[in-house]
Amino acid sequence: MDLIFSACLFGLLSVFPGISGTTFTLVNKCEHTVWPGSLGNSQLGSTGFELPSGGSRSFQAPPSWSGRFWGRTGCTSDQTTGQLTCQTGDCGSSQVECNGNGATPPATLAEFTIGSGTQDFYDVSLVDGYNLPMIVEPSGGSSGACLSTGCVTDLNRQCPTELQFGSGEACLSACEAFKTPEYCCNGAFGAPDTCKPSVYSEMFKAACPRSYSYAYDDATSTFTCTGADYTITFCPSSTSQKSASNTTPATGTTGTTSTTYGSIAGSGEVPKTDDNGSWFPDFLTGESSTTLSSAVFSTTLLASAISSLFLSRFSS
Repeated sequence: MDLIFSACLFGLLSVFPGISGTTFTLVNKCEHTVWPGSLGNSQLGSTGFELPSGGSRSFQAPPSWSGRFWGRTGCTSDQTTGQLTCQTGDCGSSQVECNGNGATPPATLAEFTIGSGTQDFYDVSLVDGYNLPMIVEPSGGSSGACLSTGCVTDLNRQCPTELQFGSGEACLSACEAFKTPEYCCNGAFGAPDTCKPSVYSEMFKAACPRSYSYAYDDATSTFTCTGADYTITFCPSSTSQKSASNTTPATGTTGTTSTTYGSIAGSGEVPKTDDNGSWFPDFLTGESSTTLSSAVFSTTLLASAISSLFLSRFSS
């Protein structure tokens, strides 16, 4: 009887990929420790933990799980109170575990909606700003494009002064920096026909073509796969990225991700950000007449060109 049950169960799992759940593996290839956080519609094995350089940790997510992962950096514990604070991505829990809190912007986000025998949706979002290079790589998917996505360019190095966070540890979204409806896609700008890419979101998009850069960036930023497991890598190297052709994601077309990355650097001060974390992307950018400096724009175009050269090399 047990043999028959096992055979039937195996058959069901084969016919309905993803019904047994999804494995997420978080890998730290940065030269420093990262403290990943997670937030979802159900708790995985942990909502936050310390991940040393070279370390990895895996979690099993049930079908229909929806949520996000991010990396916290520069975390320290107060010797008297034991409370944890992080320079970027802090979730405000004062602990290693985030306990249901989201990331304080700016933070690079990996977002997932896992199907139940149906396709998964996933993306890497810069809508809440950027703090770390990150890629998402699916494996074992049975259908869908199943492409890698993410942002491996070090945007902190080319972040405009007006968006720089702290001493250059991260790069704010335009919404978080200026808090106006045209950048945040709310009020009169709360629809696709009025919320357009800004010069800032276009800078993010040129450097990281597969990442979400503003609210209505779905066509080139949402990807699908069925029955896959996912590896989320902080500070990935160019050789760790899955080779991909010009296959389209969920809708529309997509560019290629850059394969350059580096250490967190920069300078400048910005006003203190709102400490409220978000669930789905809330800090969105819109149309603006503001212009970037020619140096920043040239750096962005160079990063995009390098992206295409590296991708053609790995695809051949």
